[in-house]
Amino acid sequence: MLKVVKWLAAACAAGGMMAAPAQAGTEINFILNWIAGGDHAPYYWAQKNGLYEKAGIDLNIEQGKGSSKSSQFVGVGKNEIGLADLGTALVAKGKDADLVAVYNVYANSPYGMYWLKSSGIKDVKDLAGRKIGTPAWDAARTMWPALAKSVGMDPDSVTWVNVQPNAKLSALKSGSIDATTSFYNIHHIFQRELGEDMGFFPWKEYGINPYGNSIIVNGKFLKEHKDAVAAFVKVTQNAFHECAVNPDPCVEALVEANTGLTAENEKQNWLLVAELMSDETSRNVALGYFKPERMDADYELVEAYFNLEKPFDINDVYTNEFIDMSVKMPQ
Repeated sequence: MLKVVKWLAAACAAGGMMAAPAQAGTEINFILNWIAGGDHAPYYWAQKNGLYEKAGIDLNIEQGKGSSKSSQFVGVGKNEIGLADLGTALVAKGKDADLVAVYNVYANSPYGMYWLKSSGIKDVKDLAGRKIGTPAWDAARTMWPALAKSVGMDPDSVTWVNVQPNAKLSALKSGSIDATTSFYNIHHIFQRELGEDMGFFPWKEYGINPYGNSIIVNGKFLKEHKDAVAAFVKVTQNAFHECAVNPDPCVEALVEANTGLTAENEKQNWLLVAELMSDETSRNVALGYFKPERMDADYELVEAYFNLEKPFDINDVYTNEFIDMSVKMPQ
């Protein structure tokens, strides 16, 4: 904690981006992509320790109900800042959502596929002729043709079954579906429930690795409160770094602020998130940095599989302007 206070003071004294903190009490309603969990621990840790307040931000953290909702709410200005799967945010941008991505959380795609080894499935090609259960709106379901193409499968060789998120495991256990998709940050829950019978692969192993959860800002708010956005990103970037180094206080802050969570479960969640955060760019360039080549590839992927209503210039939808290049993911 002392180290974090020192970098805040040093930033102000140095006359850099934080020299003039955001206007005192700038209100930011920050909507999560989902209900609070281990992946959100850094925000609660920074809030508990008054770091947003010290940076001139009056932060209100709101629970989310999916990336589509957070993208929509930020896009129309209902929320100033939000957290959303980047691909979902790009789809919203194609529907005229006014948003800009300012910080990447998941450098690696969280998409994973799960099945039972006892079913005879060994790899993705064995899914041909099988039933995959996901919600109808699942982004991985929409992106399935890209994965199938990468391994030479006919995308139509599988049958999709509508399954609610909290029913995936029970449907898999009962045999009503043969496989399902899930974000990697709850991998430990699948391991606990399926044990040695769990089959799994991350989509990135087959070349499907779009950026995942990212922080998005309403475009109008960004223009009018650039200093507040800079302050928010500065505090958040350092909070993610601190939590990667020392997760326990961050998980404790999360659990204290959200009833019903347990430190043991959310720490496992956070450790999986740390894996998703770590790649060559986050370790060697900067934590939260958007690599332009990958953003171009992500736009092409979304344009190909999500039927963008209105094409746009991907360079207008993200910025690395607020990223502190000295803050990197621990090696």
